[in-house]
Amino acid sequence: MREAFDQPNMITLGVLGNDAGIRHAFFTRLGGVSNGLYRSLNCGFGSGDKAEDVTRNREIAMAQLGLTADRLVTCYQIHSARVVVVDTPWPREAAPQADGMVTRVAGIALGVLTADCAPILFRDPVAEVIGVAHGGWRGALSGVAEQTVAKMEAIGAVRARICAAIGPCIGPGSYEVGPEFREKFHVEDCSSHSYFVPASRPGHFMFDLSGYIEYRLARAGISVVQRASHDTVAEEELFFSYRRSCLRGERAYGRGLSAIVLKR
Repeated sequence: MREAFDQPNMITLGVLGNDAGIRHAFFTRLGGVSNGLYRSLNCGFGSGDKAEDVTRNREIAMAQLGLTADRLVTCYQIHSARVVVVDTPWPREAAPQADGMVTRVAGIALGVLTADCAPILFRDPVAEVIGVAHGGWRGALSGVAEQTVAKMEAIGAVRARICAAIGPCIGPGSYEVGPEFREKFHVEDCSSHSYFVPASRPGHFMFDLSGYIEYRLARAGISVVQRASHDTVAEEELFFSYRRSCLRGERAYGRGLSAIVLKR
């Protein structure tokens, strides 16, 4: 399954298919109009960036998928396991509080905003049902990926056919956590300990968020999963990063967009 830069600011994963029925992208931070800490394709209205720049960046991203910006929907993300069905695009001010979306309606781009959390894109290519999830550690632990799969099934998908692509996120070499963090995962499933390895700092661990999400998907019956080979903290020229900004004491950070759309 191929990972590609279809354009300088678009990463695609082959697991979702390369046929005419779908378009998707994990956008990098390149190719937009924002400046400073938000340079340059910042697509998050909640970032503190100029609204007109974010609007223009979303237009640029959607044009690369062959859509106008009014066909893009994103949620007010709250690090939950809440997933909603999308039948028609909503205005920004009406965005629901949720961390996953599914649809079987062509021409609606489901978008997820991240800056170290894992964007997850889903597809059942037979039923023509797609989904997205915002995979931060809280959402991953509480089951946002599994809830997205369940909601896809509710609108016609078949679990055995669903494939998933996990986009660029914080890598295990950058994600140091304390013992209380690891304990939350151990309580949920003691097998999750394999996604934590000892850090150089005594009593701390390095956490593999993307690997853990793949494990949760496999546990839910999703056997076809591909992960992007990027670390958003380490690759500053390509990605926004909340953790990197915190380590530097920066006041703000941009959000990267990942999106998927049915094109039938």
